[in-house]
Amino acid sequence: MDVKVKMPSVVVSIEVEEGATVTKGQNLAVVEAMKMKNNTPAPVDGTVKSIAAKPGDRLKPGGVILTIE
Repeated sequence: MDVKVKMPSVVVSIEVEEGATVTKGQNLAVVEAMKMKNNTPAPVDGTVKSIAAKPGDRLKPGGVILTIE
């Protein structure tokens, strides 16, 4: 499952590493949108398969931060 941003955002930090086990609701990343920092929670339990973004990346709506399997 891809974890995506809902609005234009800048990635502030990635809080997990590839291969990490995550639980639903766990914070995965912090993004800034409209001058507000927002946590990005895990939508499901799983393992981080890949990280597509890094701090400083600008993402358009629907941009993928990381993938959970």
